[in-house]
Amino acid sequence: MAVTKPRHLLSLEYDKYAEEYLRSLPPEHFMEATGQSIQREITLESLALVKARRPDVHVFNELLVQYPYGNEPKPHQVVPDNMVVVYDKPIKARGNYKVPLQPVGPFWVLEYVSKESKRKDYDDNMQKYEQELKVPYYLTFYPDEQELTLYRHNKRKYVSVKPNAEGRLALPELNLEMALLDGWCRFWYQGELLPLPAELLHRLEEAERRADQEKLRADQEKLRADQEKLRADAAERELELLRAKLQKMRNSK
Repeated sequence: MAVTKPRHLLSLEYDKYAEEYLRSLPPEHFMEATGQSIQREITLESLALVKARRPDVHVFNELLVQYPYGNEPKPHQVVPDNMVVVYDKPIKARGNYKVPLQPVGPFWVLEYVSKESKRKDYDDNMQKYEQELKVPYYLTFYPDEQELTLYRHNKRKYVSVKPNAEGRLALPELNLEMALLDGWCRFWYQGELLPLPAELLHRLEEAERRADQEKLRADQEKLRADQEKLRADAAERELELLRAKLQKMRNSK
C-alpha cells in the first residue's frame, strides 16, 4: 500500500490509534470462553512446529491489525484470534500490525466463536477480511457446534474450501490441512498430523521406556554372554587339567 506520510509519523499515528482502541475495549473483551482458549492453544502449538520448518511463516496472537480504507482519516481496525503472515524475513510488529508499513498483509486469519463468549463482532470482522483487507484465507471454528470452515478469497469474495479425499481442508500454499479431531481443529503438515506437547511428551516417554527396555535387554544379554564366557573358561581350564593329568599318567608308565 502506498504511504503518503513519512513512515515514522505514520507509525506514531497508528500507535496512537492503537492506544485509543485498547482503552475503548469493554471488560468482557478480555473474557475468553474455555473452548476458544483451548483451540487457540492448539493452533499456536501446532503452527509453532510449522514455523520451525518454515521460517517464512509468522504467527500472531490477538494482534491489532490497522490499515487505511478509502479516504477515511482514521485507519480501520480488526483483531483476529490468530493471524499468519508469510514473508521470508523477520516481521516487526510491536503492539499492532500496521499494514501500510509492513512488507506484506495478513495471509491467513483464524477465529474461534463460542456462544459462551461473544467478545467480537465476527460478522463485521469477516467483512473486513473479505472486502477490505482481502485476506487470502479465513478459518472459523465454532467449538460448541463443531463447525469448521476454511474460506479462500477468489479475488471477489470468500468461497468455502471443500474437504479433500482425506476429509481435510487444504491450504496448499503452506502444505497444511485441517480437520476436526476429538472435538478440536487439528492441523496436518505435509500429510502428517502435527502433535501437541502432551502427545510429544507421551512419545518421548514411550521412546525412553523402549530405550530403557532395550538397555535392560542388552545388559541381560551381556550378563548372559559374560556368564557363558566364564563357564567356557572354567570348562577350558578343567579340560587342560584333565589333559595334564592324562599326560602325567602316560609319562609315569
